[in-house]
Amino acid sequence: MTRLRAHSIAISLDGFATGEGLSVEAPFGHAGGRLMEWFFPTRTFVAATGHESEAVGSGTRGVDDWMASRSWVGIGAEIMGRGKFGPQTGPWEDESWRGWWGEEPPFHTPVVVLTHHPRPDLAVGETTFHFRDLPPAEALALATELAGGLDVRLGGGPGMIREFLAADLVDEMHLVEVPIVLGRGVRLWDGLEGLEERFAIESVASPSGVVHRLFTRLPR
Repeated sequence: MTRLRAHSIAISLDGFATGEGLSVEAPFGHAGGRLMEWFFPTRTFVAATGHESEAVGSGTRGVDDWMASRSWVGIGAEIMGRGKFGPQTGPWEDESWRGWWGEEPPFHTPVVVLTHHPRPDLAVGETTFHFRDLPPAEALALATELAGGLDVRLGGGPGMIREFLAADLVDEMHLVEVPIVLGRGVRLWDGLEGLEERFAIESVASPSGVVHRLFTRLPR
């Protein structure tokens, strides 16, 4: 049975999963790279981007890498919000934007991009982006069909994840609590009072300073 899984969703101590002021130069707004500093050195990130540095070589192992690596196992499609695909809002005035990831995005699967302004499907390398204006349940049904029996990854941003949580569609969620305070941006938890009652929750602290929290949906 296809499951909907969210992975490596980083949040600040005050609950923000992205900062304010999203732009091409700042995909996380004023948060910069601080929410993902735990992730960049990992072997998983290095493998996904093809990037190596003298500091980390082919990437670090350990808790952070193990937790991050799970997001690529058994995934046949992804659902993301328009903000994860790019910084544009409103009607697509320029369809030349092909995402943040260059000519070989790391997904290698179909990706459903939720937007109120659909545009033609876009194939970039091994990834095809499907731009649709759909409510959560219908988006999940489409992604499930595209996934071919594998699981669907819920990729963000936080506003979209909040909608899927409110609709009780998420089977597994991996959050990474980062020890920073952002003060502004987009919060994950607003309107989700009592959410913890639906999930079994496990926590693992990492030497990097983050805490990984794994939410597994209890039987409905």
